[in-house]
Order: sequence, then structure tokens, then C-alpha cells
Amino acid sequence: MIIHVYPRGFDAAAALALALGRPANRTEGLTTEPGGAVVAYWDKLDHYTDEGRTWTTLEWAEHLADPLLEHPFAAGPGGDRRAVLRLSVQLHPLDRELSPAEWSEISHRIARTAGLAPPGDEQACRWIAVRGTPGRMDLIANLIRADGEWASVPHRLAHVLEDEARSIEADLLLQTHHPWAQRQGAGTVLSAPAAQPRVPAPTSPLAEILNQLAADQTGPLGTVRQLVEQLGRQAAALPGHQVAAAGRDLFWAARRLHGVQEHLGEIAARLGTAPAPPGPAPLPPQTAAPSTAATR
Repeated sequence: MIIHVYPRGFDAAAALALALGRPANRTEGLTTEPGGAVVAYWDKLDHYTDEGRTWTTLEWAEHLADPLLEHPFAAGPGGDRRAVLRLSVQLHPLDRELSPAEWSEISHRIARTAGLAPPGDEQACRWIAVRGTPGRMDLIANLIRADGEWASVPHRLAHVLEDEARSIEADLLLQTHHPWAQRQGAGTVLSAPAAQPRVPAPTSPLAEILNQLAADQTGPLGTVRQLVEQLGRQAAALPGHQVAAAGRDLFWAARRLHGVQEHLGEIAARLGTAPAPPGPAPLPPQTAAPSTAATR
């Protein structure tokens, strides 16, 4: 997973157009329904939307740009008024297809890490996350908060987001970006070798029991995890912000169960490593036979 931070600007319509790969207009609508182009958004958006009405791409852009008009004196360090921030998330080519709930969770984690949506903050920034192409998501935000203050963005935002990307990869079992990735302009070509599955060699009853518990498909934990994932997919497909949030929570519960499976498998692998069998006893040192040659 690669998170790219683009230069800030004033034009939310231009940022949204770059994210979608086409100009923002007043005819094309972007929905927030599961499977729609808008995969996540700031918590207070529901106060501005009408149920059953779909905003056009230009209306989304205007909504993101409004804080610049509502707070004409708000500025960042040095008087900078470039408040429109765009981030992109690009998955590894070998990564699996993510569900809408997983994309939504990634968006919210990035928004929190970037200082756009501090937990419990009622005056946080406006932001939306959209998907224009497979395997990629763009997050667009206005750094002017609802109270007119400038968002507290981490000083080394790119490095902070890079650390968060590694955490997301671990939680979602995605391919990990390592220093062998080759950057080409704004994109990245990854050549990381695929992870090799662990093959435990149980040699004790305890290791065998742990491996049965940790079995991905047939073990009891695997069965529970698959059921939780199924419930998460069902919740993510239903309308409503609270149901979508429940879907995200179910997916993360499933990820934690998978982590327990991995941990049990690691313990079983350690217990299954038998000590090397003792070798044959060393032979006693040989003494030289007395010479039978006559001495003269």
C-alpha cells in the first residue's frame, strides 16, 4: 500500500476531478451507498444531505470548498490559505479486492492519522474518500475546521501516513511495501516477493491441538471468523451510516480473530520444533599399538 500526499491547493473541483479521472460537473452523481464512488466521509455530512437525493460531482466539490468562503480569514502557518488536501491510497497489484467496509475503514484511519478527524471532535474537517479506479482510493479534505481553525496536521505527514499504512497492511493481511519498492514519479512499482505460507511440523500433542484450533478453514476460530466476515458483508450492503459502521466493526473483529489464529499457529510451530536427536556416543581415543619391529 502506497499513500501519496499531493500539494495543497484552493480548488476542490480540480482535486476531485484528479481523483475521479474526469472533470466535476452538475450531471454526474456520486452516491454514498455501498459500492458507490464515495466510500467514506466526515461524520457531520448527514446534516447537509437530504435522504434519497444524490449529489453531483460539482456539488461535492462545492461542499468541500465551502469552509474557504465561510472562514475568509482562516489560514495555516505563514498565512497559507491553500486548504484543499488530497491523498491517494494505491494497493499492491497482488492484493485482494477489498470490500466497501474495508475501504471505509482505511479512509477513516487515514483521516484520523492526518489530523482531519480527531476522535470525539465535533468541529473536525470536511472530507470525503472516493474510488475512481480499481485498487485506488483518494481522500479530499478541507483543512479549515468547522470552528474556523486550521487543522493540526502532523509536521511530517507523509512519514506518519507511511507508518499507518504498515499498520493497515498488517491488520488487513495486505502486501507490505518494503525498501525494494521502486518509485517512478507519483506511482510505485512493487516487486516484493510473495509471502511463503508457514508449514508447521507438529511433533507433540499440544502442537497438534493448537494447529487444529488455528486451522484457517476447518478450525473453530476459522469458522467463527468466517461467520463474522459474512455478517460484516451483509451489514455493509445495507443502507444507513450506523449499519455501515457496524459492518466495519465486524470486519475488524474478524481481523482480530485471524490475528489470534496466527498467534496460535506461531506457538504451535515453536512447540513442534523437536530437539535434534542425540548423536552416537563418541568413540574412546585409540591408543597406538606397540611396535613389533626389533630394535637394533
